[in-house]
This record gives sequence, C-alpha cells and structure tokens, in this order.
Amino acid sequence: MNKHALVVAATLTLGLAISQAQAAVSADQANALKGILTPLGAEQAGNSDGSIPAWTGGLTGEVAGAKFGDVPADPFPGEKPLLQITAKNAAQYADKLSEGTLALLDKYPDSFRLDIYPTHRSAAAPQSVYDKTFANATNCKLTEGGLSVEGCYGGIPFPIPQDGNEVLWNFLLRVEAESIEMGYINMIGNSDGSRTLASRGVENWQYPYYYQDGSLDKWSGQYAKLRFLTSEPPFKAGESLVTHDGIDPQNPREAWQYLVGQRRVRRAPTVGYDTPDFVASGANYFDEVHGFIGHPDRYQWKLVGKKEMYIPYNLNKFHAEKRDDVYTENVLNADKMRWELHRVWEVEATVAPGKRHAVPKRRFFIDEDSWTISLVDGYDAEGKLWRVIQTLPFAVPKIPAVVVKPVVIYNLQANTYSVVQGLNGESYKVIPRKSENFFTGNAVASGSVR
Repeated sequence: MNKHALVVAATLTLGLAISQAQAAVSADQANALKGILTPLGAEQAGNSDGSIPAWTGGLTGEVAGAKFGDVPADPFPGEKPLLQITAKNAAQYADKLSEGTLALLDKYPDSFRLDIYPTHRSAAAPQSVYDKTFANATNCKLTEGGLSVEGCYGGIPFPIPQDGNEVLWNFLLRVEAESIEMGYINMIGNSDGSRTLASRGVENWQYPYYYQDGSLDKWSGQYAKLRFLTSEPPFKAGESLVTHDGIDPQNPREAWQYLVGQRRVRRAPTVGYDTPDFVASGANYFDEVHGFIGHPDRYQWKLVGKKEMYIPYNLNKFHAEKRDDVYTENVLNADKMRWELHRVWEVEATVAPGKRHAVPKRRFFIDEDSWTISLVDGYDAEGKLWRVIQTLPFAVPKIPAVVVKPVVIYNLQANTYSVVQGLNGESYKVIPRKSENFFTGNAVASGSVR
C-alpha cells in the first residue's frame, strides 16, 4: 500500500473511532486537507487503475459553448460512453451499483441502462470556502446528539467525517452560491406510461451560511431559504411557499404557504418529512427533494464507509435538453443520462427510537468531492426496496461548485416516477443576494396575488 493510501486509511479509521462529543479533528489531521485530501475532504489521488482520476482543481472559469442561464450546456463536448451497463451484464458490475440501480435494470430491462462516461472530478469551491472548511475541521462539532452543529461557518463543516451525522451535515451545508434563481418543472411519470406536468414556476434560493460578508458570530443558524411561485398548471398559478431551514432542532423549519383559493398566507408546519409533496402532486415526500431536505432528527445515521460506485454526474447536457426528450415512459431517457465512476460515502439511516417515518430505512450514497447526495435506496416497513432516488448533479463554474437541485424518485411499487425541480427548458442563474424580507410570509402574500 502506498503512502497516500496508508494515510487516508489511517485518517478514516481514526475518524470512525472518535465519538460525536469529540467531533473536531486535530490540527495534524486537518493538515491532510493541504495535499493528501482535497480542500473539501475528498481523496485527492485517483484510484489504482486510473478510472477515477486525481482531483486537479475542478471545473472553474469560463466554459465555451451554449448555456442555460449561468450553466454551461455541455462542459465535455464530443465525449462518448466508455461502456454500457444493462440488465444483461449488470452482474459483472454489481459491486459498483446500488441495490436501487440493480432493481431498475431488472424492472425495466428494455429502457433503463447506464451509459458510463469518463469521470470528471469537476467539484470546486471559492478559495474562501476552502479556507473556512480548513478552519471548520478543527472547530466544528456536533451538538444535540448529532442533530445540530456549532463552530461552523462558510465551508464544509466536517471535511474529515467521523460518523453518519457528520456526513449528513456536510450535505445539508454543502457548497452553494449566496443566491440563485431558477425556473423549475415537476413532472410525474404515470404507471400507464404517460407524463403529467405537476407544476412549473420560479424558485429563489438563498444560503445565509455562505454569505461572503457573514461570519460565525453573525450567522443566525439558518442555512437555506426558499421562495417559489407557481405559474402552471392554471389551477395552481399563484401558489407560493417560503421555507427557512436551520440547525436548531427545536425549530428546524419554518414555512409559509399562499393558498390561491383562500387568498391568504398560512403557516405550513407539515411541509417536511414524509408529508406528500403537494408541489409535485403528492408523488414524492417533501424530504426526498434534493435526495434529502430538512432536519435529520427522524433517523439514526450510521456511517458504513466509502466505496467506488457508478452514479449520475455532470448532467449539464441532460438539463439542457427539451423535457419531451428526457422524460420518457417508465424511466428517464437513458440516451440522455450520464453516469460516471466516483467514490462515495455510504450512510444508512434507520428510524430513531420514538420516531416514525413512512420510509423506515434509507441508504444514502454521497459524493466525496461535492458532498451532494447521489443515490438513495428507500425500504418499506417489511424491509423491501420501495423507493429509488437518483439526484441529477451539474457543474456551475460561476460559483464554482457541483450542485444538486433536480432529482428523480422512482416508486417501484406504484410504477411511477417524480422529477422534482427539473431544469429542462428552464434556466439557473447566480444572482445578487436578495433582501431578507423577500423570504417572508408577507412577501409571499403580496407577490402571489393573481
């Protein structure tokens, strides 16, 4: 074993042995972020056969070609798949496939496949984020039994993670721009093969945890704010929602909904967890958005380890396609999807004592470079695979970062799928920060009247 592999193995072994109360790593451990690990905590070296290359800084700067908003439509033009994985040869690659991926190959052998492209480690971040991540490594700690954090700001909180809660917080506090605006569509793939537009509109996201003029002392604990306004279909036009997500386990989410029929704003305490997502006509649960959204308190989070897997990645070109070309019968169009080999953290979530959730067990696979969720397998009360989630990450050099918004949730029992916050035919823009008053219930009321 080479020196790099020994150091990484030692770091992981030590990390897994440390308890939650000792979450911050030592200065010596943190120094791995200066060369052995990337500034965000991934292994900087490639794998032994070169199928995963070394990280060399990610995708930054201007990218030639068409864009949708601030997103390059095809960062890697002309690339062809290295191989195709189908139901016929899936067994050969099963060690690098999730149970959910294998189930889709088996269920839809004529339409679902994986086109495997060259791996591009395009994840990056501003230098200020790298600097704050380095500081977080020795300062950030879990509190409230892993349900909150302290000592973190402006970077990945736990770049050298020691347990499942830390990996999950790395995802919740992943790299984002201060503020973005995007068009979105929510599409339903019905069991009869037809498709339905559940909703379309505009979303604004703001990330106080990444405010450039912010600091740990000034941060309120809120890390994400959302406001959306629906424009289609006609009976939903004007519907709006505002949410605030934060680290306080006693008040993790605040939400306000504007109801068109009642012409008033009301508090929406049920917008979260396993409540059916009304924005997507109830075809998925609220906390399945982005792979997972909201607070981690319903589950116990076990860090299983790290492995190489085929995951959706660098899907810029997919998002630039027209919706009718990608949303096809039963599954997303395999001709348009892009899969790559990456290292991921595996985290198993089981319902915590005294809690309940419609999906009592989930298995998460989280990209080591970007800390975005890649795949989620969800199991029912009998332990049967039920829900298969694929996030559809894309590179935004303007931030720079690899980000997740669109996600597809396959319901294996109902034979349906739900695409949430799809970008096809829409745009994604990094914009100047909006006033905090924009993300209030009163602002929703004034902005939603037809």
